[in-house]
Amino acid sequence: MKTFTATPSDIRHEWFVVDAEGLVLGRLAAEVAKILRGKHKPTFTPHMDTGDFVIVINAAKVKVTGKKIEQKQYFRHTGYMGHERYTSLGTMLAKHPERVIEKAVYGMLPKSTLARQKLRLKLRVYAGGDHPHVAQQPKPLTLKTAEAK
Repeated sequence: MKTFTATPSDIRHEWFVVDAEGLVLGRLAAEVAKILRGKHKPTFTPHMDTGDFVIVINAAKVKVTGKKIEQKQYFRHTGYMGHERYTSLGTMLAKHPERVIEKAVYGMLPKSTLARQKLRLKLRVYAGGDHPHVAQQPKPLTLKTAEAK
């Protein structure tokens, strides 16, 4: 038995579009992270970029369970001592719904330069239902996650 390692000639990148309307944020992020890494393919190799491109539309209509809208906080630091800033999920969804999904997917990827590169180049998130990537002919992707009730 020999371990398979993908080479650049083995890699084929596809485009997928995911409609986030009514999907639970964490379950959506887990599936998107899996597709970005390429773990859904038999040619998955951890140190190679075998993942696919993902377009997420309707990011503003994503669902969360429990009291996360009020209680979940996003942290950032201004660079000055004691200047921590916290933003609630409800505020973030109202102002920048794309960032909510980007941060959730980032949390599900390994912390490496390859993962940051995949996030920057292969993930496209849009608040509305339109996207400018029609020329890539993305395939619609229905996730196995259960919709919020």
